[in-house]
Amino acid sequence: MSFLARTSSIWISFVLMLVIGVGFGLCRPMVGGAFLDMTSDPEMARTIIATMNDAQRTAHAWVTVLLDTAYPLAYGGFLGGLALRFFGSFGKYAAVPALGVVVVDLTENLVQVLALANWADALDAKAWLTPLKFGLFFLAAGIAAIALVIGVINLFRKRGA
Repeated sequence: MSFLARTSSIWISFVLMLVIGVGFGLCRPMVGGAFLDMTSDPEMARTIIATMNDAQRTAHAWVTVLLDTAYPLAYGGFLGGLALRFFGSFGKYAAVPALGVVVVDLTENLVQVLALANWADALDAKAWLTPLKFGLFFLAAGIAAIALVIGVINLFRKRGA
């Protein structure tokens, strides 16, 4: 995982995170305006799916498979990379929430694709997957913010020496 701590890896994952985020915005009209990722209520998710036409369901499934698979890898790499880079020997522990959110987000994606494709309804899992995803994301983002502060302080220390 040390490759995530490289400056180039951090920048690449940051740029990918931004580009994919824009991609979600561009795809929003194709899926009917509402992404399933934003709700943890299984019944609300079922209602969203029920109001979609076939083209919207297919588009949402593809957005989930393509963009929303790449997105957690990008933001997880960015957040985890910052933790690994600036927390020193504690970095591997500080990066655990970033790794955890990737796993949870990808699991949530699987649940959603199964429902969108009408293969299986496991949407009840969203009641705990989605809040866990957001909780881990905000924890990893907080750790990354602290890592950035550490990085800036270290930068000024080097320049002052």
